[in-house]
Amino acid sequence: MNTRPRKCIALLSGGLDSKLAIRLMQEQGIEVEALNFKTVFTCCQDVSAQAAHELNVRLTVLTQEDDYLPIIEQPRFGYGKGANPCVDCRIYMFQKAKTFMEEIGADFIVSGEVIGQRPMSQKRRDLDVISYHSDLEDLLLRPLSAKMLPPTLPEREGWVDRERLYGFCGRSRKGLIELAHQLGIEDIPTPSTGCSLTEPQFSRKVFDLIQIAPQRSRWDYEMLKVGRHFRFSAETKVILGRNEAENTQLEYAYRMPDSQASELLEPESFFGPTALITGPSSEEARRFAGGLILRYTRRLSPDNPATIKVTAGDKTSMFEAVETIQSKEAKLITETEFSRTTGRC
Repeated sequence: MNTRPRKCIALLSGGLDSKLAIRLMQEQGIEVEALNFKTVFTCCQDVSAQAAHELNVRLTVLTQEDDYLPIIEQPRFGYGKGANPCVDCRIYMFQKAKTFMEEIGADFIVSGEVIGQRPMSQKRRDLDVISYHSDLEDLLLRPLSAKMLPPTLPEREGWVDRERLYGFCGRSRKGLIELAHQLGIEDIPTPSTGCSLTEPQFSRKVFDLIQIAPQRSRWDYEMLKVGRHFRFSAETKVILGRNEAENTQLEYAYRMPDSQASELLEPESFFGPTALITGPSSEEARRFAGGLILRYTRRLSPDNPATIKVTAGDKTSMFEAVETIQSKEAKLITETEFSRTTGRC
């Protein structure tokens, strides 16, 4: 008879649900190893690390690979309210979790998902789709809603006592908070997706990139998190720093090996934002970027020319910026509406 302790992989975002799922497994003597996913669009690594420390579990952070970006660009199961392909994203994460489970010899996977809590990815049908397409079906246990779902292999085999699991459903957190107190979890996290793809303004930048820039790369997605973005043409975009830190980020990004920026523009005779031109540049694009720099410069002496230094590869040059009608009237990409495909199956 195999009496070795059972081991599970638990997806840990740092939120209340994932913390509860782990604690329920610990209460049943299951060894737990936590797994967190880091993508271009997530921001929960510090929270998950703190949660892992509180729960006394080892945490492994996996970063996205290049096969993640096509999920954002053309999700099989569609978007949520923003550019968030939640069902496809969960499938991707569980596929990676399954590989990790097999590598370390764990027995099953645990998730804190609650039926009906998130409208995009936690309807009952969505949970079934996620389980099936991640090839986990019988090895994916959701202890907070287990009693509303068919018994999984860990329950049928007696590795986990189904009677000590729960049947939570819906968006109310009252019962979950009460359970947390019972299990000794006093730090109740505020609900958060931790994903910028759910934010309407950020989503507009994503859809702009997907629909207009066919040669996009991971660098382009990373740059969506920095600065003010303006579309000059279908091929060319201008990014302006909003503060000194972002100006430094833009300068660093320009010099990265995979940079898609053609020119770096820096105020030479005054203090103002740094600008990147991504895609092919031109004299017109440079004038547009220079006008934007002036638009967001607070104090500029009318007696001094607004000299801007342009770096293009290993060459530098100077030009005098002036405001243009196009730069004055240009809208931020975050102010522009984009159509999108919902594509739910």
